[in-house]
Amino acid sequence: MAHGPGMGGGMGGGGGGRAMPGAEDRRLAPGQKADTRRILRLFAPYRGTLAVVGLLIALAAATGVISPFLVREIVDVALPDRRMDILAWCVGGMIAVTTISAVLGVIQGMLSTGVGQAIMHDLRVATFGHLQRMGLGFFTRTRTGEVQSRIFNDIGAMQAVVTSVLTSIVSSVAAIAMAVAAMAAMDWRLTLFSLITVPLAVWMNRRVGLRRRAITKAQQETAADLSSSIQESLSVSGILLGTTMGRTAELTAHFDGLSRRLADLGVSSTTAGRWQMALYTTLMSVIPALTYLLGGALLFGETPGITIGTLVAFIALQSGLYPQINGLLRVATQVSSSLALFTRVFEYLDAPVTIAEKPGALALDPARVRGEVRLRGVHFRYPGSEEDTLHGLDISVDPGTHTALVGTTGSGKTTTGYLMARLYDPTAGSVTLDGHDLRDLTLRSIADCVGVVTQEMYLLHASIAENLRFAAPEASDEDLVRACRIAQIHDHIASLPEGYQTVVGERGYRFSGGEKQRLALARTILRDPPVLLLDEATSALDTLTEQAMSGALAALSSGRTTISIAHRLSTIRHADQIVVLEKGRVLERGTYDELIQRGGAFAALAARDASV
Repeated sequence: MAHGPGMGGGMGGGGGGRAMPGAEDRRLAPGQKADTRRILRLFAPYRGTLAVVGLLIALAAATGVISPFLVREIVDVALPDRRMDILAWCVGGMIAVTTISAVLGVIQGMLSTGVGQAIMHDLRVATFGHLQRMGLGFFTRTRTGEVQSRIFNDIGAMQAVVTSVLTSIVSSVAAIAMAVAAMAAMDWRLTLFSLITVPLAVWMNRRVGLRRRAITKAQQETAADLSSSIQESLSVSGILLGTTMGRTAELTAHFDGLSRRLADLGVSSTTAGRWQMALYTTLMSVIPALTYLLGGALLFGETPGITIGTLVAFIALQSGLYPQINGLLRVATQVSSSLALFTRVFEYLDAPVTIAEKPGALALDPARVRGEVRLRGVHFRYPGSEEDTLHGLDISVDPGTHTALVGTTGSGKTTTGYLMARLYDPTAGSVTLDGHDLRDLTLRSIADCVGVVTQEMYLLHASIAENLRFAAPEASDEDLVRACRIAQIHDHIASLPEGYQTVVGERGYRFSGGEKQRLALARTILRDPPVLLLDEATSALDTLTEQAMSGALAALSSGRTTISIAHRLSTIRHADQIVVLEKGRVLERGTYDELIQRGGAFAALAARDASV
């Protein structure tokens, strides 16, 4: 609900010039369409099972046309000649055919459903996995509700199509082919008459399909808006914002409008083409009646071309043919309207990965990384921005030292930190770790070597222990306690009734900002990375707690490279190097005392910080 009333604005920090978080990116891959060939490729891994399904369908279609011939034999031979033996065999054959068809249908349904569910699983995992590699920039431009809608609503709506559509098409085509062949064997004239309505049905079906496709696209987009509205308005943050701003009535009205539009689109989708289908259904009822008339004319002629049994059997085949044609056209309409769903999912699958791992990328061993970080001639521009955020940055961080990045809001501090963790790639220039360009390293090794604690203190809705082990699944209970002692949070956890098994609540709302930051810090400590990036890591701590943590952070930073981004200049007093940024450029650099003595931009920041 990024465009809804009262809920605008992002909650993240750092950097300027980027597209507004919450803005939806509906055009991810222009020109990428969901055609039937691409949809059919989803079935490729299951060729063997589908071949068995096809064989079962063919057998079912073949047995389906046997009964009318048995009926003809009964009418033309068994009854007129009073042949009880022939009658018994024909009746037994009809029972056997029905039984065999039912068994084949059950087996075929089980196999096809299994394939359909496997394809849905593949599609969900492929979409989720691709989105995991999309990089931070994608998610600052795309609503969370939109992503959820495409994974759950769109793929969920495709389930019926993928699960049954291919087998329905093959089954209908096979049944139609067998029926037409059997009808032609009985009488070609009646067969041509029976198929006279097919071109009209195809034309009407195409029109209805195109209309439903447009409606389906609008339905899914509206469903995405509704999902975003729920996700944003009914989260803890959304409830706090809506209540404190007095906008609950407006939010409810906005939701009402979206829900009403979705309901109206549902009605339009259901009723689209009803008149056309009613016309065709009427024709399908009229044609069998007219077939009796034409058959009677042929039967009453001077030289009868057909028998009574043939006419009865033909009508039986005809009564099975039209539902199959109708079913095939209905499936075709369903596929046509579902192309909008496939297109929306394929847009995500086709979206270019901005942070891609090179083939043969180097995996660094964190135990052997010294921690030398270099930025050389780095320029960076956020997607959609017309101006660079960073302009030719040259920063050197020696192994085992502490470098602080400071500056006013929008100076590029957080953006620089993002580049060091390869959450973005520079537009020009390079960022290196121990002389290796980050773009030449595996993403996993970068994550193992560069520990990040950001302003966004995201905690899972799980226990404290599970949140900590997200960073190190193999960590023992003793490891958790050690990390939490360093982060000055163990005593508080120990005072809780359930200790480390305490559930933190959605986004950690059972804890204060300072407690969440210390938990996030402990989570990074567990990974023991050679490079530590602290982005306002102590911003939510009170002065006393911050002072208590300073010694722990100093011990943690010992022997490793630490890069801190801070507004509180008191936290970086002992940094080996302070880099002052202004509008994406390096303005000053030096130690705390050196910069104070120069009386420049840093001295002004320090004076302002001291006066607060």
